[in-house]
Amino acid sequence: MSILTVKNVNHGFGDRAIFEDVSFRLLKGEHVGLIGANGEGKSTFMNIITGKLAPDEGTIEWSNRVRVGYMDQHAQLQKGQTIRDVLKGAFQYLFDLEKEMLEITDKMADASPEELEKLLDDMGNIQDLLDNNGFYVIDVKVEEVAGGLGLRDIGLDKDVADLSGGQRTKVLLAKLLLENPDILLLDEPTNYLDEKHIEWLKFYLQNYENAFILISHDIPFLNSVINLIYHVENKKLTRYVGDYDNFIRVYEANKRQLELAFERQQKEIAKLEDFVARNKARVATVGMAKSRQKQLDKMEKIELTKEKVKPEFNFKPTRASGKLIFETTDLVIGYDEPLSKPLNLTMERGDKIALVGANGLGKTTLLKSLMGELKPLSGKAELGDYQYIGYFQQEIKESNYNTCIEEVWSEFPSFTQYEIRAALAKCGLTTKQIESKIVVLSGGEQAKVRLCKILNRETNILILDEPTNHLDVDAKEELKRALKEYKGSILLVCHEPEFYRDVVTDIWDCEQWTTKIV
Repeated sequence: MSILTVKNVNHGFGDRAIFEDVSFRLLKGEHVGLIGANGEGKSTFMNIITGKLAPDEGTIEWSNRVRVGYMDQHAQLQKGQTIRDVLKGAFQYLFDLEKEMLEITDKMADASPEELEKLLDDMGNIQDLLDNNGFYVIDVKVEEVAGGLGLRDIGLDKDVADLSGGQRTKVLLAKLLLENPDILLLDEPTNYLDEKHIEWLKFYLQNYENAFILISHDIPFLNSVINLIYHVENKKLTRYVGDYDNFIRVYEANKRQLELAFERQQKEIAKLEDFVARNKARVATVGMAKSRQKQLDKMEKIELTKEKVKPEFNFKPTRASGKLIFETTDLVIGYDEPLSKPLNLTMERGDKIALVGANGLGKTTLLKSLMGELKPLSGKAELGDYQYIGYFQQEIKESNYNTCIEEVWSEFPSFTQYEIRAALAKCGLTTKQIESKIVVLSGGEQAKVRLCKILNRETNILILDEPTNHLDVDAKEELKRALKEYKGSILLVCHEPEFYRDVVTDIWDCEQWTTKIV
């Protein structure tokens, strides 16, 4: 039985078409991976099926009484709410039922015998619903899931406005799992999750009995949990049975078959056009020429998919830095409280180091402390000479209303507009995206703009805080290649072993330094 049916949907923004005549069906128990390049419309599709966006044409039909849980990569949390408040909000429908039951008890005092019987019946039904849905063990459930995702370490009474991007992701995910919906809709849930919690989520989804739709660019994760692929490309949605690896095999085979058929047809068209051109003016052969022309007119032309612009990342080198990149002496990092034991660390020219470990241990804090953006609680960090740093920040909280051109031009005022456009295009952005405001771009497109600014600056040190979040498969592979070829030093925060293992010369596990229990 179909849980969700999407029929003949068309949708666009301004003069840009996102979907054309798209249809989709979700059956019970299907584990769907929704994939495609940055900007193809994956998050837009999620917004359409959840009713956040109305399609220009077409219909969206959910089966009756289906509870849908949607984890949105752009979801907001309200200042003033604690983590506990947000998590308990997963049970709002039960609190509403409790309120209804209390209202029934108030009505009983003035009810007639007939009314009283009905009220008692309603009250019994509500009581059964509260019992069966664990209303009286909500606090236990909250503690359990919060512990599983590491939220108890942060503190359940902490204001959500003070959380990092990774911590907010965990809160949203925990709330969604506590809601226990019939259908899960997950938009890049592994972004900002550390390896331990990615494994936890993988196990959860592998054992999830109901259907889900998952957007993810983390291919090993995707392969381990899905049994169907829907590929978004060129305004279409195409279904493939199996995991991502199987999709690639079938996709490439289909693409090659289409290219061969296109080549054959082009030869046939050229032959027919040549015959028509040579024979249409001669009385004896004009009939045959007309016949060939009719063949041409009736022929259904094969069109090849337009090749996507693939990113090309090449970091600009500058003179070598001094031998020492940094050396710390009893460095203690943190804000109000220490996040680390006293650190004595050394990094030298040519080192490429991955910082790994659970979120909240202070990896970003360490980067900011080394760059002088944050004062250490004690100890010191000595930096070497001739350092030209390219810094990729994990998240930008403020909405940016500059266009991509304005954003890059503000840092490179000597560039011509042509040079700015060319630089952005090399990062895999289309003309439409380049001319758009940053605030309307997808997470992956925004990341490419930020990378563009680093790529066009001469550097000998790269400090990259989770650069792969939101990037599509092609962009990740190209970034990996560029980092492997980079002659300078790299300090990289990343939760994807398959990305950093081939890039780095050393791995530092921050769990060994933390003051927190992990």
